[in-house]
Amino acid sequence: MEVKYETQVTAVGKDARSFLDSNSSFILMDADLKPSLADMVVQHTVKEVLGDIVEGDKLQVGNTDFTVVSVGADVMKNLANGGHCTVVINKPATMPGQVAVKGSIPPRLRPGDVVKFYAK
Repeated sequence: MEVKYETQVTAVGKDARSFLDSNSSFILMDADLKPSLADMVVQHTVKEVLGDIVEGDKLQVGNTDFTVVSVGADVMKNLANGGHCTVVINKPATMPGQVAVKGSIPPRLRPGDVVKFYAK
């Protein structure tokens, strides 16, 4: 397994869970980048990007695995500069900062969960 980006959730904003339920997506972001958005995002500690995320890669959130379907043009730059991207589940990505993934269930999103993009 080639890990391309791995981090740990430090906090889940009070609106992040409802955003996941209503929009089938969540926003990963370093809370230090824009503290005013903390209620809306899944906060984590920014780590080094070790490889480009591409279609066919896997995303693991806690114990749930997804397959990457598409990667927006700005995802890699945003991850490297602030650990920011939006993960869209079982829907198409429509913005350059979004990663579309497919899988059977949405993640629970809890502090302490590992979020990992990897090639199998």
